[in-house]
Amino acid sequence: GAGFILLPNPRDLEAFCSMMRRHPPSIMGAVPTLYQMLVDHPTFADVDYSNMKIAISGGAPFPVDLKRRLETVIGTHTVSDNFGMTETGPVYLNNPKGHAKFESVGIPIAGVDVKIVDVEDGVREMPLGESGEIITSGPHVMLGYLNNPEETKKALRQRDGKTWMHTGDVGYMTEDGYVILCDRLKDMAVVGGYKVFSVEVEAKLKELDFIAAAALVAMPDPNRAGSDILTLFVQKKPDAAVLSDDELAHKVQAFCRAEMAPYKVPKHIKAIDSIPLTPIGKLDKKALRAKLA
Repeated sequence: GAGFILLPNPRDLEAFCSMMRRHPPSIMGAVPTLYQMLVDHPTFADVDYSNMKIAISGGAPFPVDLKRRLETVIGTHTVSDNFGMTETGPVYLNNPKGHAKFESVGIPIAGVDVKIVDVEDGVREMPLGESGEIITSGPHVMLGYLNNPEETKKALRQRDGKTWMHTGDVGYMTEDGYVILCDRLKDMAVVGGYKVFSVEVEAKLKELDFIAAAALVAMPDPNRAGSDILTLFVQKKPDAAVLSDDELAHKVQAFCRAEMAPYKVPKHIKAIDSIPLTPIGKLDKKALRAKLA
């Protein structure tokens, strides 16, 4: 059988790379944040990746440019996304090794049905290429939330003789069946009647070489019913520490105005020492919303 090595503190990157030098990996599993940290670490490239078969990612969107950077180190056709949620077993979409589409989170795994439906009514199926809520049905779907019938009723709905899990994720499906993730419903903003997907804005901002991480958070606009105000939290890279907060805000605003539709441009830019992460490495937007509140 294969050896399985668990790292008690994966953020100790030197220990992580040292362990991989002692035990050259054939399979890796990590969240995108950790892959980013590894790729940026000077000794990550010193590991022997000749036996690397697959690098699995999950837990958060995996930026396309980061996938490409990772594969230049560990080998081509090795990165594979897994996508799902605890309520779905957890994986129901996968980017097949050797057939991965970097902009996608993959295709439904065997035995799984996936549809894209209107975010408002949860029923009307969206045409290919148009975004909506991702729903899934099959033996992987949970029976319900323990002692919480109200949430169970919202999440699990009957349709065509099947039980469908309404995931709260927003995406669209391509003609060849790959799902493109847009955002979480709770993270999707509406500005002046237009939908804004935080994942899209955050991915675009990775083009700026002075940004280590960025998180877009929406809060209701008290002066415009049904509209949100966008606030962008930015963590600077260490070598960009000389940038003042005002300079940072000016550069980011200028970039956003040049590269994005006006309704996607954040109204407020806030520099932050370190963007909070959940225990598994996701952006902790709940903590950022609490800061704004």
